[in-house]
Amino acid sequence: MNFGTGQAGEKHIAKLLKRRGFRILEMNFHSRFGEIDIIAEDRQYIVFVEVKTREKGSLVQPFEAITPQKQRRLLLTAETYLAVHPITLQPRFDAAAVYTEQGRIVGEEYLENVFGIS
Repeated sequence: MNFGTGQAGEKHIAKLLKRRGFRILEMNFHSRFGEIDIIAEDRQYIVFVEVKTREKGSLVQPFEAITPQKQRRLLLTAETYLAVHPITLQPRFDAAAVYTEQGRIVGEEYLENVFGIS
């Protein structure tokens, strides 16, 4: 996967979230712990979304790349965001897989509330 493909996948999921009534707050939010691809909100949730883009038929499936270590970095990055941008909405961590074929997006999967604070 090249950088452009990952960005295309993130933009694809941002459009999907907008269609579902979410407002995009941040794209590619960075902290010293890592990066969150998309931060969005609706009336009930602030959603931190990890997007993985893979060529259809890849040996490693997109959701497999969200390891416990990656989850920990996402949690710390979300805490950093919330410390600077206090909000009363319920936080939620979602994951999205975007599938490509010859550089074109051919599908997606979106999972809500995939992990939380343990």
